[in-house]
This record gives sequence, C-alpha cells and structure tokens, in this order.
Amino acid sequence: MRDLGKGFGFLLQGQRWVGRHGRWLGFGLLPGLVTLVLYAAALVGLLYGAGDLTGWATSFADGWPSYWRDLFRGFLTALLFVLALFLAVITFTAVTLLVGQPFYESLSEAVDRSEGGRVPGTGLPFWRGLWISARDSLRIVLRVAFYGVLLFALGFVPVIGQTAVPVLGFCVSGYFLTEELTAVALQRRRLGLKERLRLLRGRRMMALGFGVPLTLAYMVPFVAVLLMPGAVAGATLMARELAPDPEDAPHPGPAAGPGAPAPAPHGLRED
Repeated sequence: MRDLGKGFGFLLQGQRWVGRHGRWLGFGLLPGLVTLVLYAAALVGLLYGAGDLTGWATSFADGWPSYWRDLFRGFLTALLFVLALFLAVITFTAVTLLVGQPFYESLSEAVDRSEGGRVPGTGLPFWRGLWISARDSLRIVLRVAFYGVLLFALGFVPVIGQTAVPVLGFCVSGYFLTEELTAVALQRRRLGLKERLRLLRGRRMMALGFGVPLTLAYMVPFVAVLLMPGAVAGATLMARELAPDPEDAPHPGPAAGPGAPAPAPHGLRED
C-alpha cells in the first residue's frame, strides 16, 4: 500500500512542478487542446453520419417491419458511438503525446534537470524517435483494447459485472496510462517497451496509484487537457525512481582490469 500512495504522490508532485513553472503549463495545454478539437470534430461527424453508415451496412434489413428495423439500427448506431468513445478515451493520451512529442520531451528534460544529475537523451533522430513512440503506443492501445473487450464480456456476468469489472477496468486503464506517460522519460533512458513493462510490473501498485486517479480525472475531457503537462512531469519523477540513471552511479576505474565488461552502447533498445 505504501507504493500506492507513492504513485499518487508523484502525480501531485508533477502538478505542483508545472504550477511552479507556469510557462511549461501554458505551452503544455496546446497539444492537448489540438487533440481534443480533432477528437470532438471526429465524434460530431460520426454522430451525424452514424445513422447513414449503419443503414448502408444493414441494407439486408430494408424489408423488415419498420419497428424492428429502426430498433435494430438504433442499437447498432448507439453501439458504434459507444465504441468510438471508448477508442477516443484509450487513444487520447497516446495521440496527445505524439502531437506534442518535442514539447513533452523538453518538459521531461526540464524536470530531470531541475532534480539534478545528468539529463539522458535517446541519441536518435527526431523522426526515428517519433516512429518508435508511435509503434509502442499502438502496441499499448491494442493491449488496452483486448482487455477492454474481455472486461466488456465479463460485464454481463451477474454481480461480478456490476462490481468487480468496473474496478478492474479503471485499474487496467490506469496501469497502461502510466506506461504511456512514463515512456517519455524512460525512452530517453534507452529502455524499450518490454523493459518498461517489466519495470512497471515490479512496482504495480505505484503504477496504479499514479494512473487510476488520472484515469478518473480524464473522464472529463477538459480536465485531461489541463492535467496533461503535470502528468508528464510526475511520470518523469516516477521514471527517475523506476530506472535511476546508471551513469550517475560510480564507475569502476582502471583497477577493474582488462577483463572488465565494456560499457553498453548508447541508443534506445527496440523490442
């Protein structure tokens, strides 16, 4: 339980950090606002076109009695919109991080710099780093979607579906949200997706303490935009604990002898 409180503490520390550094908060709102506008436009477009889309996809029902046809198509339209909302929620952070990658990397570096020690860097060209981030984000989204479908099916189980399943859903979303946010700092520490997930599994309660409250807050769209800069700052503080920079630790001197292992080459590991 101590790690649970520690994760929540990192979230609060991140919000306080951007509060003390106002310019980072101001600039940090822009990527989230851009993403929110794009998502809102897409959802409004879907809202107006979903009926026509389901009508086209269910042309086989044209000959049904009007009551059953309209009921069937109305259900499919509602289901389509719910699925679109679910997809928007699980991809919002990933898309915002991609849209604002240069800024969020700079913000993460500023947090590292303010805490002292060496500021790590991936050593990768911008487009290469963007590709790796996009690929890893897609992998995380697919994982979340898989668990989402599984939990949706379990939701029809009496009692469990109305009690345990919603809690598990928030835990899954919070865990993977933490992964996406800590990835900004951990990628600069040259850690690939598999290594990042391994680190979070080792401190699962801390990841939940950070991600679950944030997931609950992200249920309100404008709150998600406001909290995003502080979430990246807090995730960077967490990353410093999850993976302390080995170059800040003492290195063996010449006494280690010629048989000592060579230092690991720099560069982000790819999974």
